[in-house]
Amino acid sequence: MHISKFQQLILEKYGQRDRERGTSATFMWFIEEVGELATALASNDKTDEKAGEFADVFAWLCTLANISNVDLEKACKKYTSNNVEGFK
Repeated sequence: MHISKFQQLILEKYGQRDRERGTSATFMWFIEEVGELATALASNDKTDEKAGEFADVFAWLCTLANISNVDLEKACKKYTSNNVEGFK
């Protein structure tokens, strides 16, 4: 599945509720999921559990992108084009 298709799926399923929640509250949910991923990585959880946490983080990132009107697939071209200027 392409990033844009997944982002659209998230928008269709959760978009109205996400916009009502707003950016600040949504960002807090995103950070909570990042924390759960960090815990899973640090504790050497089973691969399936880690995969679930990665999926949660990605879904919440898509939510943030949706309510911020950012197309993640287009944004990722920053790293897939020939004009990449170093990495931090």
